[in-house]
Amino acid sequence: MAEIQQILKQYWGYGAFRPLQREIIESVVGGRDTVALLPTGGGKSLCYQVPALALPGVAIVVTPLIALMKDQVDALRRRHINAVAIHSAMSAREIDLALDNCVYGDVKLLYVAPERIETRIFHTRVKKMNVSLVAVDEAHCISEWGYDFRPAYLRIARLREWVPGVPFLALTATATSLVLEDIERHLGLDEPQIFRGSFARPNIRFVVRRGENKAEQLVRVVRRVEGSGIVYARTRRATEEIAAQLLAEGVSADFYHAGLGFRMRAAKQEAWRRGEVRVIVATNAFGMGIDKADVRFVVHDQMPASLEAYYQEAGRAGRDGAPAYAVLLHNGMDTTAARRRIESAYPPLDTVRKVYEAIFNHLQVTVGGGREAVFDFDLEAFSARFKFFSLTAFHAIKLLELNGYMTLTDVLDNPTRVMFRMSREELYKLQVDRTELDSFLRIVLRLYTGLFTEFVAVDEAYIARMSGYTEQRVKELLYQLSVMRVIRYIPRRSSPLLILHEERLPTEDVAIAPSTYHRRREMEELRAAAMAEYAESDAQCRSVILREYFDERGAEPCGVCDVCRSRRAEEMYRESDAFAGIGAELLRVLGELPAGRSMSVRELVARVPGRPMAVLTMLRRLLAERRVRQLNDGGIVSV
Repeated sequence: MAEIQQILKQYWGYGAFRPLQREIIESVVGGRDTVALLPTGGGKSLCYQVPALALPGVAIVVTPLIALMKDQVDALRRRHINAVAIHSAMSAREIDLALDNCVYGDVKLLYVAPERIETRIFHTRVKKMNVSLVAVDEAHCISEWGYDFRPAYLRIARLREWVPGVPFLALTATATSLVLEDIERHLGLDEPQIFRGSFARPNIRFVVRRGENKAEQLVRVVRRVEGSGIVYARTRRATEEIAAQLLAEGVSADFYHAGLGFRMRAAKQEAWRRGEVRVIVATNAFGMGIDKADVRFVVHDQMPASLEAYYQEAGRAGRDGAPAYAVLLHNGMDTTAARRRIESAYPPLDTVRKVYEAIFNHLQVTVGGGREAVFDFDLEAFSARFKFFSLTAFHAIKLLELNGYMTLTDVLDNPTRVMFRMSREELYKLQVDRTELDSFLRIVLRLYTGLFTEFVAVDEAYIARMSGYTEQRVKELLYQLSVMRVIRYIPRRSSPLLILHEERLPTEDVAIAPSTYHRRREMEELRAAAMAEYAESDAQCRSVILREYFDERGAEPCGVCDVCRSRRAEEMYRESDAFAGIGAELLRVLGELPAGRSMSVRELVARVPGRPMAVLTMLRRLLAERRVRQLNDGGIVSV
């Protein structure tokens, strides 16, 4: 199609599409339901942005990441593409205006968080829109088999009823066959075209470095590999400590995590992107949607929770096709730490209910109230007040989130908002009487419109630059006008938000579904086992392990990973008789269970001979091949 090629060139300046992009776009433009499984760096966003411009109407893009949503809207507007977003950090008036523009204006892309889909205002307005397509980003979140299941994604299928006949495009970077089946079923896709990109990254050398002194290993990698890099750490404190260690070694480094303010995060990210900082040390809050192709190395200081997460983060290296490294630092404590993290992620159900009750008491919401309310929420202050360990409270909230009660967002930057209380005539009288305020008021009125009818986001630094005042003086003047009741003034804040989806229930009525507790815990143990098997294996090509995990069969050894370079080919890829025997023993044990009985993952690991990680890895394979089945309570049965 000449038109999509022209759009690509006009708005993005590219002369050609990446592999599978053209086929996916042509499928969507042709009105077909489509599933795109493209590895990290495969250019998923263009697969819905180009069709949005090629088709009449507005494209709805469902994504769970508010920060990424904001970044994409800003990037599209810089390309002179009209895009808007709606999410829970916005006021009702802002959401109303954004949806109005989608109905009556020339908006081409509407980004929406899944939680907003069933709100009354969205339901009413979407039926009036000329919708061109529905794109579901991070589509693996719809599957309980996925590593990042979000119940709100199950609501997306309602759009099928409200905008019938509109093609759906589901996009994900990491999905096994089980997850893909869930995506098709839960979205109600009609004979979708499925496009799978290969998980092979031939330019990336996957390496595991073992040793107790990880700091020494990291410095060795940074010194041997030229160019910019990312180091992933599990905690905010670790990012700061590792960055300090690198600086002490003379390496240009900085840290990044979600606890920093928006401006600070943006400044650090931009300095790294421009090459002013060589190494950024970050939690997994960093990297989504970042357009930097020349990352030469990605190092993980700790094992991620799953191979899905590891592949996605490691895949941020070498997007330009030039040689790059993905290095995992590993020692004997990592596997034990992974087990402990899973245990802490599932606090006792009585504790979950106590956290639920304490949250509503903290927010002063009575039984029957609170539905769709949004609150600033300081987890540390809440935990201290009610004497919970903050990590326990966090995981309890995440379990409540999985069951649809509430959502706790990451830190969000909400800009200063201003709205005049006075009419224009009253304000004119004030300016005459208070000449010392006249100049400042004139500048604000010149820089911003709509101040008399709605809250408008303003930037104190921009006002200072345009007026000659210091930023601190601008804040003081805005506060003074607020005290004088000239304006309504909501200062900038950076805080997580707690969004309540349901009214408060009596504590004894709070139900936690077995599928989100027992079954999910068992699945996390399987994913952790696969991650540990990758880290501890010396017998199989790293790339082959990754590609087989994502059900890409027949993968050839890469020849460049640490295993390929250290072992003879005939030794590497021959699965031992013992490993093959584990599968047969698992099937035998399950086959001998009485009718109606199941066996937990832990019981199977204790019963079947072999290394626990090898048993768990083989069990995951049998589940993927549908030779065994997992029940909602987590128990395993033969098929």
